[in-house]
Amino acid sequence: MTDHAALPAAGSADPRLVPKLATTAGLAALADVLFYGHKLGLSVALFAVALIAATLATNGAPSGRRRVVQAGLVCVAGVIPVVEDLNALSFVLLALAIVISIALLTAPESIDLRTPLRGVRDLLLIGPWRLIPDAAGALRGPSLTRGLIVWFVPLAFGSLFVLLFASANPLIEHWFDGIRPGEIMSQISWRRGLFWLAALSLIWPFIHVRRRNRKTAIDATVPEPGPISSDDLDILLSPPTILRSLILFNLLFAVETMLDVVYLWAGASLPDGISYAAYAHRGAYPLIVTALLAAGFVLLAIRRSSTGTKTTLVRALLYFWVGQNVMLVLSSILRLKLYMDIYLLTYWRLAALIWMGLVAVGLILIIARIALDRSARWLIRMNLVALFATLYVCALVNFDAIIADHNVAHSRQAGGMGVSLDGAYLASLGPQAIPALTRLASDPYLAARLAPLLEEQACDMASWRSWSFRRWRLQRYLDTHPLSSPAN
Repeated sequence: MTDHAALPAAGSADPRLVPKLATTAGLAALADVLFYGHKLGLSVALFAVALIAATLATNGAPSGRRRVVQAGLVCVAGVIPVVEDLNALSFVLLALAIVISIALLTAPESIDLRTPLRGVRDLLLIGPWRLIPDAAGALRGPSLTRGLIVWFVPLAFGSLFVLLFASANPLIEHWFDGIRPGEIMSQISWRRGLFWLAALSLIWPFIHVRRRNRKTAIDATVPEPGPISSDDLDILLSPPTILRSLILFNLLFAVETMLDVVYLWAGASLPDGISYAAYAHRGAYPLIVTALLAAGFVLLAIRRSSTGTKTTLVRALLYFWVGQNVMLVLSSILRLKLYMDIYLLTYWRLAALIWMGLVAVGLILIIARIALDRSARWLIRMNLVALFATLYVCALVNFDAIIADHNVAHSRQAGGMGVSLDGAYLASLGPQAIPALTRLASDPYLAARLAPLLEEQACDMASWRSWSFRRWRLQRYLDTHPLSSPAN
């Protein structure tokens, strides 16, 4: 597919881009109202009609009204099953109807059986990746435009980081609630930000339709848009862009870092209306997403602008920012630990802790790569070494016993600050939970869980084929602690 009309030459801005971007943003807002936080149903049909109407308005239609009538009939046919009931089949039929309708409205060539397949490929598979390269390619040219591009990356990433921080930190969210009237900020979250990003990417190929005329050759002087090119990335990640981004990101991260140091690590008193539990137990995962995004930006920046990242100021800003990300990961680990002290430990939470540790190691390796001037291959190799070393150590660790010991020690039954023990979950850990359970053998509910575990251990040790060093150590414990023996 190519664009409905000739694209502007390189170095000039596309005059149609602004209204198309505005239409895309409007449809994304409509998607937010219809879909976000709501169960799908009639809203899907309404959005489909709005999408087709917007496509017609922004891309025009071929001569004659026959195609418009045909597209309308196909659209109605696709909407009817969704109005009847939204299910997997009716949704697929609606998607095909939308693709065929848009092909009828924008394609000059005849429609054949291959049209739906080409439409699915161009609009649903390739199209969602076109938003950034289309915008970058169309905005090339005048110095004012380049000045705006220099600020595009820092402001876009900075806004996303602010959303993630507001989602992870109730104190920052409280500040925004005080700055902005109403409950606007209370509706903003990192999940909503990702929803908007996905909506914009999915809507854009319908608003900025490309079509290919099989009868007319494409003008060789008009560049055909494609994937992100090297020139586009050089513009988006030029040395001035990287410098502005690092300055802005360091300032934003410094706010979150100082708040964590004061309230999370030092335990200072929080303002009225914000509990320490809400501050400590919220946001571990959004902060890890923030750190991963930051790491991705750093890697892309040092890859695309090797000369710009070798200046003293930029390297210092990179070191400081990655260091703040390491602090962010450590704060996430502490948040999750405090959460586990109350809501106890599970395999998923333990895996999250290990994953956070690997993220911290990866960030430190990024600093090492910059300082030692190593290649991307070196960074990948060192991360793989860290990953396999972690997996090897995990294979030697008795996680069943660790989880059981932690949960018993922090449980309400043992006088801890945590919730009551889940006996069924402890029993699911297997015989390795026996030593922890014997500490609360006076509790009839938990004591009843011991007998099946002791029997399972005895069966495991009855045959040399099921012998393991870990089971042997447990058996030695049982032999030296009469309270845990089957006779008792």
